Amino acid sequence: MEIFGHLLQGFGVAITPINLFWCFVGCFLGTVIGILPGIGPAATIAVLLPLTFKIEPTGAVIMLAGIYYGAKYGGSTTSILLNVPGESSSVVTCLDGYQMAKRGRGGPALGIAAIASFIAGTLGVIGLTLLAPPLAKFALAFSAPEYFALMSFGLAMVVLLAGESFVKALLGMLVGLWLAGMGIDLFTATSRFTFGSPDLLDGIDFVVVAIGVFALGEVLVNMESREGGQMLPVPKGLRNLLPTWQDLKDCRFAFLNGSVTGFIIGVLPGAGATIASFITYGIEKAVSRHPEKFGTGVPEGVAAPEAANNSDAGGALVPTLALGIPGSGTMAILLAAFILWGLKPGPFLFYDNPQFVWGLIASMYIGNVMLLVLNLPLVPVFAQILRLPSYMLFPGIFGISIVGVFSVSTSLFDVWMLAGFGLLGYMMRRLDYPAAPLILGFVLGDSVERSLRQSLMMSQGDLSILVSRPLSASMLILTALVLIVPLFRKANAWRLKAAG
Repeated sequence: MEIFGHLLQGFGVAITPINLFWCFVGCFLGTVIGILPGIGPAATIAVLLPLTFKIEPTGAVIMLAGIYYGAKYGGSTTSILLNVPGESSSVVTCLDGYQMAKRGRGGPALGIAAIASFIAGTLGVIGLTLLAPPLAKFALAFSAPEYFALMSFGLAMVVLLAGESFVKALLGMLVGLWLAGMGIDLFTATSRFTFGSPDLLDGIDFVVVAIGVFALGEVLVNMESREGGQMLPVPKGLRNLLPTWQDLKDCRFAFLNGSVTGFIIGVLPGAGATIASFITYGIEKAVSRHPEKFGTGVPEGVAAPEAANNSDAGGALVPTLALGIPGSGTMAILLAAFILWGLKPGPFLFYDNPQFVWGLIASMYIGNVMLLVLNLPLVPVFAQILRLPSYMLFPGIFGISIVGVFSVSTSLFDVWMLAGFGLLGYMMRRLDYPAAPLILGFVLGDSVERSLRQSLMMSQGDLSILVSRPLSASMLILTALVLIVPLFRKANAWRLKAAG
């Protein structure tokens, strides 16, 4: 009951006119930023942070938090309509979201993404409200071996993203892991796979790889077609631009799966929405009655990763507020803002500044409602993008991609790299290699290597540390099962085929 009393006090703070205004500003800016590839909430919050010093701390953090989860809402728009993932956590949405758009269901896909974000965001905040202290203790049990096991489990999802050929998916993932290793080794300060180019010392940015492989690769494949007119079909009538009751019924378990999985993984500092969205998509495909349809445009393939992406926001605030440990890169910037405002994140923050903490939590409930009200009416507006003829849409995607990449590093080298990865994406499409495993390997490669090497430093080179700890051992066993079971199924199918 004490929690609900604090929450009511927080709503008293959040519904003041000035704080409602800042919440709306943050949600609106976040939605716009999410649509623009390459910028992201972390960079935006870092840029706007100095402007908030003149604002009262509670109102300032409400606005910055609105930008954070608003960007998660907006990130699905270009992923679904243009196959342009603005952030790594939006990659999985491309797999089925863009396929739905190609089948004339771009509007329903956007609606499902908005509803999934609302449900998961609300459940994530409820989890933050009720479960912050015990989950913060659970997060402390994770060390380098546990993170290695978790990331390994994420990489094992390549089996469920493989499509027709597991070998092709595995090759794509290995290429992604190799690309992730480019640059300066953090442990030895030596360069790796830079081919003598100083531009590669900082590694390759995710935006360059994802936009090149997904967006430009898709455009190049479509440009081969001699058919004119629209790139994607557009449904007629408002009813056909929003999800049906059957869509929502099909997605009901995907909403729950994404909300729970995303929140739990979000609690773990450094795990992030990317691993949450990949794992959630894999779980949803594994338990589905029609797993073979995933990747062809099923609503559950949009609902699950979008739910995980947004539930992660509430989970990431748990270690940030309760322990003073940032749950993600964006949370690290917010943590720095807390310190600049004279606040001390950690267990005593709830007791020393209850008005601030519970005002922030209450504003997230309000912000989720604002974002739903803001985004659902915009679905028909965004869907009009699909009405553009291909001779206008293709150059537009090229322009958005180049601006998005250049805005990250202001480097022409990255633009040339974008062109190279666009050709790679084109060749992968033509040779029927799935793109998602490459992105999965690239995103998780650095984390897998870091956690493995930290584990070996802890044990002085003894690999048994990975299986001697219960949590890491359990996850590694689960990883092995995920990889082995499909192989047994295929072997059994071959045996039955040979016997027949």
